[in-house]
Amino acid sequence: MAKRPVFEEVSDQAASRPAARTGMIDAAPKGARRAIRLWLLVLFVLVAAMIALGGATRLTGSGLSITEWAPVTGSLPPMTDADWQREFEAYRQIPQYAEVNPGMDLAGFKRIYWWEWSHRLLGRLVGLVWGAGFLAFLATRRIPTGWTPRLLGLGALGGLQGAIGWWMVSSGLVEGMTRVASYRLALHLGLAFLILGLIAWYALLLGRSEAELMRARRAGDSRLFSVSTGLMHLAFLQILLGALVAGIDAGRQYTGWPMMGGEWIPAAIWDPALGWRNFFENPALVQFIHRMVGYLLAILAVVVWLRARRSPHPVTRGAFTAMIVMVAVQIGLGILNVLQASPLPLALTHQLGAVALFVLIIRARHHARYPYETSVRGTKR
Repeated sequence: MAKRPVFEEVSDQAASRPAARTGMIDAAPKGARRAIRLWLLVLFVLVAAMIALGGATRLTGSGLSITEWAPVTGSLPPMTDADWQREFEAYRQIPQYAEVNPGMDLAGFKRIYWWEWSHRLLGRLVGLVWGAGFLAFLATRRIPTGWTPRLLGLGALGGLQGAIGWWMVSSGLVEGMTRVASYRLALHLGLAFLILGLIAWYALLLGRSEAELMRARRAGDSRLFSVSTGLMHLAFLQILLGALVAGIDAGRQYTGWPMMGGEWIPAAIWDPALGWRNFFENPALVQFIHRMVGYLLAILAVVVWLRARRSPHPVTRGAFTAMIVMVAVQIGLGILNVLQASPLPLALTHQLGAVALFVLIIRARHHARYPYETSVRGTKR
């Protein structure tokens, strides 16, 4: 065997070796994760706008102004005077016109019509952006391994959301109803937040490589992740309760705080005639539950934040601090909203505050599971 020089150039041997084969994580087309993440962020903005516009539509009493579901032809508004008269006449046949807006003229109808039409048009735009993006990534085979079912699931949920939206609207068109059923409104809003939360989670995952996520998970805090998951679920429940409050205008019937109508527990909290429907139709009970869950959410948020302060990762601690700050802001907005009897600008701000808080909880939860590595030289990002 030939003797090797003591100071042999290692680089020469390294150059002659075959290139190491990487795993499937690194084999995906470059740029796919970044491009898909950007597409998801566009969808995130559109869905958040849908939530805000939906809130404005409800608060202005515009949700029943379009009395039919026409997914394709309904994308165009009335173009002639005859078209407007036809739409107005259809609206005049439903109970809301007779009991809430009797004597409304065509100009007034147009004002509420544009809110609902814009909301439906934005929903179609969300579907179009999802469909175009998904088909483009699928056709070019740029979807990373394992992500096709997730992205397809978003589209399926979006389609279901459209169907539930019409199911909600149809509940307000029948005899005896002047608004949509509150539980259907809660389901509609809840599904919107579910879609928004999934988009946010997927965007966070796609912001880092699979290899980096695998390394980060080994340093994750399972207990902090668990309690933040509980906080996320409680926040989601509070959002559903907020929809019930909005659905029956309960926020405008008890405008005192911390008491309700001068009582700690309102006397009208239970109506025997309603039975189980008290939980959906009794303003006193619905708002009382919403307040109590709000207090519970605040307490749990503080507990989770105190637990997160012990994390050795600065980015994780910062994420939970941002979350607790938003909890305080949202509570303040809620109290102010009650005291002011839910004016449109403040009510919309409170609803967008719920979006911000929900996403910040999801972000903090993500950092609990996948913390950024920290060394003496700083955080690796």
